[in-house]
Amino acid sequence: MTAPAQQQKPSLPQQVKATREKLLTLLKDVNPDSARWVEEIRGKRRSAPSAVVVGETNRGKSSLVNALIGQSGLSPVDAEVATATYLVFGHAEEWQARACYPGQVAPVPIELPELVNWVSAAHELPGNHIPPRYVEIDGPSELLGKVSVVDTPGVGGLDSMHGELAKEAAASATALLFVVDASAPFTIGELNFLATVGESVETVVFALSKVDAYRGWRQVLEEDQALLAEHAPRFAGAKFHPVSARMYEMAAKAPSPEAAAMLRERSGVEELRSALETLIGGRSAMLGEANTMRALSTALAELQVRLESEKRALSTGEDEAEKLRARKDELTSERRSSTKGWQVRMRSEIQRTRVENNHEVQRQMRDVQSWFRQAIDAADRDNLRELPAQVDAALQMVSGRISQSVAFRLNQVAEIVLGELFTPDELSVIRAQFARTGQPIVVRPAEKRPPTTEDKLLVFMGATGGLSAGKMALLPLAGVVAAPILLVPTIAIALGAGWWLSSTRKHSANKQHMKQWLTEAIADARSTVDQLLAEQLIEAEQQLSLSLDEALGKRITGIEEELREVDKALRLDTAERTKRLNAVNKRLTDVSAGRDRAEKLLASIRSVRDRA
Repeated sequence: MTAPAQQQKPSLPQQVKATREKLLTLLKDVNPDSARWVEEIRGKRRSAPSAVVVGETNRGKSSLVNALIGQSGLSPVDAEVATATYLVFGHAEEWQARACYPGQVAPVPIELPELVNWVSAAHELPGNHIPPRYVEIDGPSELLGKVSVVDTPGVGGLDSMHGELAKEAAASATALLFVVDASAPFTIGELNFLATVGESVETVVFALSKVDAYRGWRQVLEEDQALLAEHAPRFAGAKFHPVSARMYEMAAKAPSPEAAAMLRERSGVEELRSALETLIGGRSAMLGEANTMRALSTALAELQVRLESEKRALSTGEDEAEKLRARKDELTSERRSSTKGWQVRMRSEIQRTRVENNHEVQRQMRDVQSWFRQAIDAADRDNLRELPAQVDAALQMVSGRISQSVAFRLNQVAEIVLGELFTPDELSVIRAQFARTGQPIVVRPAEKRPPTTEDKLLVFMGATGGLSAGKMALLPLAGVVAAPILLVPTIAIALGAGWWLSSTRKHSANKQHMKQWLTEAIADARSTVDQLLAEQLIEAEQQLSLSLDEALGKRITGIEEELREVDKALRLDTAERTKRLNAVNKRLTDVSAGRDRAEKLLASIRSVRDRA
């Protein structure tokens, strides 16, 4: 007699779905408003996950991007591109493009045939426009419906400041598509980049391009894999996708459908596209479930605190009422006091942030200047022509780091002050209240005047550039996902390298002139960053003060509601109070267990995501 077959354990998606439905049913029964909020979170469509394409100049990156999205010649080949402008490809019903200046001016529509004029220093910008921070291109591509693609510029190679910019870009990507070609094995710059980026980027897809042009590509592939094992061991054994964008393009001109299908298959592009859709695009559903599960955990945490308060009201009566009245008086005093100790602490922490970031700006600008002075000394005539674009890329990288540092410190300030004002239980309730409103307070960027001719040399923008496409850095209330209390704009600096080249080309071979320009450009950039930081920290202090005052008001209102519930409980007879207490205990048990289950599933989702 054989043993009965062991019941198969449900898969993680099945567990998540079953738990989600069970917890939503629980919320609908206990708190319908919270349940509706969670369903709204679930109903919001996530933006497509992103693949950031990186690689040395002239590795065939842009030609491969064109093949992947099925539009030959759309992205200008990286041999022509000499700016720090990104190309951000997304999905739309019709092809369209726009030059983007986050925080500065409205996007400028671009005709696709004119795209190269906007992203290449080898071409003149149309009209009287400023070089864009990035260009968005949307169209009806099957791949773009699942994965957005970011084509980074190949300026300077991965052993220069462009490598630093590529690392910054990679940090916000779902995955990297790393492109090398079949002409020779990895360069030391590529290996150093991979060894460094492996510390922060989990998913890297490798493409070996131009395999049709080099018969010995299989030997190069073997050498690449051996070099990875030695210099970037985390990627040892990684799969490479041999591809030929040229062969894929030839399929469009094939004499028969059979020949076209054969060329597309042999190009390897369709296999790479499928791998990207599966590996990267397939993760968005699970990440969306993580959002829903996080919202459920937040709602259940609030409900758990409220049920525990109700339990105390039914159990202790007058003692609970006395504690609530004392807490209300304490918070009211904090809100009305002319000295407001929490405001003093907040201002002290923001002043500390201001000093720390001034030192950081000084250090980073000094490092950039030192690096480029050495690069100028070692540069030949052609290298000198590329340096202004590399300075642009370097300053974008520096501004991004400073922006992240400011956002992190302001988040710390919020956490410190909130921790002094409220107990952990009170914070759980306040987080959920802010999360459900969906109307966080926004710190406005500084006023901007219309761009002038002088602005073409140095463009200052009061919002995030590059990959973040003008989005603002989110500061969650006390670090809790989906519970924002404050949005702080980050800062970006963009040098108009293309304009500078066209205006001063005759001086480009003069190293002394270049050093003088570098000194003046970095000094102006530092001065403007200091000014923008000062303005935005002042604005952040005002808005954070308002947000904290609002949080105090919400908590005082909540205590008043709890007092009314205590009064109701005191009027109940013993039998009714016992009945209510039993019901509350049962709900509290279910809610506590449900929240624990949600947190465990969130940990499992994170684990699966990190292994992908």
